[in-house]
Amino acid sequence: MTAVVLICGAAGALSMLALWLRQLRTANATSVDVAWSLLIAGFAVVYGLAADGDPARRALACGLAALWALRLGAHLFFDRVRPGHPEDGRYRALREHWGVAAPRGFLLLYLAQAVVALLFSLPILAAAQGGPLDGWAALGVAVWICAVAGEALADRQLASFRADPRARGEVCRTGLWRWSRHPNYFFEWLHWFAYVAIGRGAPLTWIGPPLMLLFLFRVSGIPWTEAQALRTRGENYRRYQSTTSVFLPWPPREEPLS
Repeated sequence: MTAVVLICGAAGALSMLALWLRQLRTANATSVDVAWSLLIAGFAVVYGLAADGDPARRALACGLAALWALRLGAHLFFDRVRPGHPEDGRYRALREHWGVAAPRGFLLLYLAQAVVALLFSLPILAAAQGGPLDGWAALGVAVWICAVAGEALADRQLASFRADPRARGEVCRTGLWRWSRHPNYFFEWLHWFAYVAIGRGAPLTWIGPPLMLLFLFRVSGIPWTEAQALRTRGENYRRYQSTTSVFLPWPPREEPLS
């Protein structure tokens, strides 16, 4: 399987290189978000065909991973990337910060995302290897359904809020967004525990949850998103921060008196 993983990594790097060349022409790097999730879907399909595990186990682990990644990729495409959408504010800010070094900076960003996608594919591969399915697999499916349904609901609630012209400059506080500032991220993190359960706690399956938490809190998730929200919503978002859990869904606090 090492050769298969290396081939997937090379294919992922070439795909990201092609998209980087495209963004040189379009000056829009938002495609990197969609490409990341679609790479994971592609890796999952390859592992489902080539892994050494029981066929039903391969089909379950890799099929669930591919479905999750395709749903996320489709949502990101229609929400951020399809023709007519401007570049995501996070990448506009990076482009301005890097200035003339932006092409090199985005090249490193695209290639890094290929490496990250490959890392995130390893728990899927680990869950796909092994003997016949058992009760742990059923638990994994239950976690997957809860996580993907929650993530899809959070995405839909935010999209509905943004579609309302009256919401311009406001902060979404409806549904799951009343309980967490990033419910979509929370459920995306929760999703990785599905492969821990399906893989019966195999060491590589445990890469997913802490790695996702690291990226959400320290690399490309919450810090960038909150900085962009503060730039565009200012005091409204600061009040939201003061009352609402950053990640874990939790009852909101009372807004402090001004």
